[in-house]
Amino acid sequence: MPWQRLLETCDHLPAAAALDDWYVALHERLGETASPFELAVLGGRLAASPGLAFLAGYQGALRALWPSAPATLGALCVTENKSVRPADLQTRLDGLSLNGRKDFVTAADAADWLLVAARDEIPGNAPRVALVVVYRDTPGVRVETLPALPLMPDISHGRLHLDGAHCERLAGDGWDDYTKPFRTLEDVHVMAALSAWQYGIGVAHDWPHALRLQLLGLLAGCAEVARQPARSLVTHVLLGGLFAQQLALRAQIDAAFAAGPAELAAVWQRDSRLLDVASGARGKRLEKAQAQFA
Repeated sequence: MPWQRLLETCDHLPAAAALDDWYVALHERLGETASPFELAVLGGRLAASPGLAFLAGYQGALRALWPSAPATLGALCVTENKSVRPADLQTRLDGLSLNGRKDFVTAADAADWLLVAARDEIPGNAPRVALVVVYRDTPGVRVETLPALPLMPDISHGRLHLDGAHCERLAGDGWDDYTKPFRTLEDVHVMAALSAWQYGIGVAHDWPHALRLQLLGLLAGCAEVARQPARSLVTHVLLGGLFAQQLALRAQIDAAFAAGPAELAAVWQRDSRLLDVASGARGKRLEKAQAQFA
């Protein structure tokens, strides 16, 4: 991670009318060689909102999961009827033909490629999940954009409809090799992106020096956790430490936003629950991991 670049950056990329335009501008700023973690941290530093910081972290996590990902915006599509359990998934893969529906797709109206979890076991056998990639302009792919959410309304979401869409299958097990580890990859990369955004706001608005240094320390911890295997129990414990650090800084961060511009404070108040998303499942993984080291 080029820490000097983080420290020297002193501006933000302006928000664009379309998320893919913002991401193109970010990609041009960072260059072709940025690692997934650099994409998360420097993207978060350059983001003009928590939502755009989240988007940078999310894209970094996707590339940590699938290093061969295209340079354009992508999304992972798992959820069906508010569930991600393999037994609840109805989307099916038949050869290289994909049929079904995914109910929550991040940046749905801007994603160029979509990683889709689909069942492919023989009927009557235990559920088995494959992960495939399908491109938005492929016949049989339709994205339905849904109304903005209260949290991060600048980041769109939608529903994916698949009707005999041709796809490419990724090697490995779609659940154990991709869907499960992505939860951890997303947690650490989004944590890094949001902490970098907070650090950038702190620099711009002269937050207390000690608070800015603490955020840098948290980012250094994120860098170490990002190097660990996503499925390791140790990684879950270390990740829990990162979230505990961010939580411990919350009162100082809230006070710093409250003392600054009212518009920025309102944005933070609206999106401050970003890191609480999926906290229940993350807590269960941490509890299970800690039990192994008791």
